[in-house]
Amino acid sequence: MERKRTDCPALPPGWKKEEVIRKSGLSAGKSDVYYYSPTGKKFRSKPQLSRYLGNQVDLACFDFRTGKMMPSKLQKNKQRRSDSLSINKGKPDLNTALPIRQTASIFKQPVTKVVNHPNNKVKTDLQRATEQPRQLFWEKRLKGLRSWDVTDEVLRTMDLPKALQSMVPEASEHTLLSALASALHSGCIPITGQTSNAAEKNPSVWMNSTQPLCRAFSISEQDIRSVRQTDSARETAETLSDRDVSLKSDQAPQLLSTVMNRAGAVEKLRALLSR
Repeated sequence: MERKRTDCPALPPGWKKEEVIRKSGLSAGKSDVYYYSPTGKKFRSKPQLSRYLGNQVDLACFDFRTGKMMPSKLQKNKQRRSDSLSINKGKPDLNTALPIRQTASIFKQPVTKVVNHPNNKVKTDLQRATEQPRQLFWEKRLKGLRSWDVTDEVLRTMDLPKALQSMVPEASEHTLLSALASALHSGCIPITGQTSNAAEKNPSVWMNSTQPLCRAFSISEQDIRSVRQTDSARETAETLSDRDVSLKSDQAPQLLSTVMNRAGAVEKLRALLSR
């Protein structure tokens, strides 16, 4: 027998690989591979080698015969494992034809298909997509964010009413405005704020994560009506100013009251028509 012993770079330093070539017999020309540890211990198979090394070296892609790391071998093992899993799971049968009854008969006997039965019950419900839970005090991430236009100028934000007050001193008015906008666009529940009084004492424990971090508030129909009247008056005033209507200082309050009265009449007419 011819023996060739070389260093194995894939294993830790000191490991040797020995290849023994057979000279006689029916297996002449074939070779056997062995590995020797730095202490001289002989290993005849890859399982023995993996048990001895343990977690020191990952032998998942190690080729025992060549003594090299073969990443392609690991990919083949993964592909073989995934194929076996897919076979176990089964593939959907897209053939909608009815099967044939497997009986010892010369003629083919079709199978009766029952599409409705009073005892049919759904055993498993469909898994509906649930919203991912948010981190506590996630609104603080919106602090310092600004909107810019094409001319690199900061856009003016809205002014919140006095009824909307933040429960966290660190959160600014802009942060609360961004949190309210996010709650309005991403959720489908009414926005009421933190209704519990205990949340103001210890927000980390008693805070309602589905509501923005602000004190409880309510908006009535009167508030909506007054805002609409103010908006209508502002739009009318802007329209008059665009037409270059010159007003004296003593005529401005009278015109503004007239516009407000007209806006109130319009709102009353809308309310009557909506009934």
